[in-house]
Amino acid sequence: MSEKEKVTKRAGLIGFLTFLSRITGLLRDAVIAFFFGATWVADAFYMAFTIPNLLRRFVAEGALTISFIPIFTGELKKSRESAKILSNQAFSYLTLILILLSLSGIWATPWILKLMAAGFENEPQKLALTVTLTRLCFPYILLVSLAALVMGVLNSFKKFGSPAASPICLNLGLVTGAILSFWFHPPVLGLAYGVLFGGLLQLAIQIPDLVRLGFFPKVDFGFHPELKSLLGLMIPAAYGAAVYQLNVVIMRFFASYLPEGAISYLWYASRLFEFPMGVFAIALATAIQPTLADDAAEKNWEKFKETLNYGLRLNILITIPAMVGLFVLSQPIVRVLLQRGEFDPAAAHDTATAMMAYALGLPFLGLVRIVVPAFYALKDSKRPVLFATLAVIANLSLAALWVGPLKHNGLALALSASTVVNAAGLLFWLRKKLGPLGLKKMLAVGWRASLAAGAMGFLIWWPAKKGFIFAASSSLWRQGLELFLTVVVGITVFFVFAKALGCVEAKQALQIFKRKLIKSGPAAEAMD
Repeated sequence: MSEKEKVTKRAGLIGFLTFLSRITGLLRDAVIAFFFGATWVADAFYMAFTIPNLLRRFVAEGALTISFIPIFTGELKKSRESAKILSNQAFSYLTLILILLSLSGIWATPWILKLMAAGFENEPQKLALTVTLTRLCFPYILLVSLAALVMGVLNSFKKFGSPAASPICLNLGLVTGAILSFWFHPPVLGLAYGVLFGGLLQLAIQIPDLVRLGFFPKVDFGFHPELKSLLGLMIPAAYGAAVYQLNVVIMRFFASYLPEGAISYLWYASRLFEFPMGVFAIALATAIQPTLADDAAEKNWEKFKETLNYGLRLNILITIPAMVGLFVLSQPIVRVLLQRGEFDPAAAHDTATAMMAYALGLPFLGLVRIVVPAFYALKDSKRPVLFATLAVIANLSLAALWVGPLKHNGLALALSASTVVNAAGLLFWLRKKLGPLGLKKMLAVGWRASLAAGAMGFLIWWPAKKGFIFAASSSLWRQGLELFLTVVVGITVFFVFAKALGCVEAKQALQIFKRKLIKSGPAAEAMD
């Protein structure tokens, strides 16, 4: 099996498990929306969860998963025993740092919120609740960061099953917290305890695989030579990988001054928008990262560029139709998935418009997810930080400009625009560093995918425009069935048109899917 097929196969496995994660995520959001809607209480929780979630991106996904894998992979090629020592010491120091960070964060919560949620100061009850919820959620950073380090070890060994399944645990924790919320006073405290329970499960589900590899961590406060290299990548990597969350913080800040519900609209919209991101783009980036690290360690630059180009072409193939689908179907998606209980039609409409604004940045965000790990595989942490900073500046400027006339939709649109800035800068510099990256191939996939997605978009938009489907008078069950059938038809139409236009990547993706479905299926591969 070629390396391209291996990458696609891994992405399929990760995508399948992430699909299950996103399905449980939709269930989680539907349950939370049912109990708490888009009220000031929900705003308080989502603001509270923003802070540990931001630190998760800084410490976990940025400082560990992206920067740890190339260092650990290089060490593993030299000596398994040396790699084990590096892993033990990374776990030991990280645990100590995270305990101190969590305690400091709990103490400093009121001052942090004065900066991040300045608009809440005019609502003392809302601010007090947000402080309580934030303090309860803070230890989540310890649990999820350790889980991310375990993920880095497992992914280096090309083990993707349990790491890809771990986010399901957070969703289950939050669903449990929402359902049992009537036991707490106020009920929203149940969500905070659900976050901690989910974080504990995220770590626990990966431990068996770690034990089987013989890498269960031991306390070791020595200093491996590669720890310095790891630290050198961790600090800039944390910022570079977390730029999207920094942009979210900017959005939360501006949204805290908007009327009640704005923070919740943006949260629900981002969760729905991230469904294709998680299933496809992030799955592809996760699958391709160890291969890029291997190619860089071997200094096989032609193979490195070939692997990267293949990943970028698959990203274009998937994210363009996903963007069109989210944009065209935003209203029925939100209505079917969230509109019930405390989540009324007005909240559904405002969430759908925000999702349309988010969707415009989907292909560029997918590109960033793939290109950033390529920089860290090359042990270049400066450029991602530079372009991430430019993206933050762009987001801040555009958010301030658009929040007045467009309200929360302007904030979502500013985030999409900032992602374009980040993606363009990263791609430009990587080409300058490595030479031609196969831009013609990417453009060829891009225009074919755009034509096929345009045909798909028209064929799913026209029946809704004419009122044949998604009629407001129809029951949610009927609209749900119509939505499911529309998505199936849309995907089919896209791939038929893409193949007819000669898109080789579409054929390869379908062939891999058929081979998986017939031979073993996702469940069997998850055992790898």
